[in-house]
Amino acid sequence: MSTEPPQYPPPDDDPFKKQPPQQPPQGGGSPYDAPPPGGGSPYDTPPQGGGSPYGGPPPGSGPPPPPYGGDPYGGGPGGYGGQDPLAGMPPLADGAKRVLARIIDMILVGIVVGLLSWLFGTAEYDIDPDKVNTGKSFGQSLLAAVLYIAYDSFMISKTGQTLGKKWLGMRVANLNDGATPTLQTALARAAVLWLPFAFCCACIWTAICGGWSFFDKPYKQGLHDKAAKTVVVSA
Repeated sequence: MSTEPPQYPPPDDDPFKKQPPQQPPQGGGSPYDAPPPGGGSPYDTPPQGGGSPYGGPPPGSGPPPPPYGGDPYGGGPGGYGGQDPLAGMPPLADGAKRVLARIIDMILVGIVVGLLSWLFGTAEYDIDPDKVNTGKSFGQSLLAAVLYIAYDSFMISKTGQTLGKKWLGMRVANLNDGATPTLQTALARAAVLWLPFAFCCACIWTAICGGWSFFDKPYKQGLHDKAAKTVVVSA
């Protein structure tokens, strides 16, 4: 008798993760199974209606083609086998709400950046281009990038929601299964969004990255969502 402890599958406590659909039992037994009641043989006269003597469906009665113009051999939207990955998930979040949630998050984190910049002496208040302190400007940008990325990554990987998204009723989800993104996924998403913002492009990059969702079809993904394979849905 084996002394090894029984193995159990890892728990899955994410309430948002889509569960795989229950597969109904397939009809049509194997010709090598037990014979049907009455002693018949699978090689006897075929049933009425043009069915196959081997238990297969009659010609022309196969499953319908996959929805959304998908390819039965693995094509379809986003390469998900012809199935819509949003099936079973809440509707996609409204674009205007996403913008407002992002502004709220920027204000909240911006206040913290300003306070820490003042505390560590990295704030730059002089707008005279001849007196710009490059070291202080870089220090403030670095501080902003670290705080924005840390805030976004931690909140998204924990609940799928930043404070702005939580207050406006939306969350970030994995496109493939609807689950809350992992820390690695959330970190990649935040880095694409905030690194250019902090070091070179500021609000221009935020407008491009987030504004992409207004024109993207069918999943309304910003550039940071595309990089992380996530979507923003209603909560």
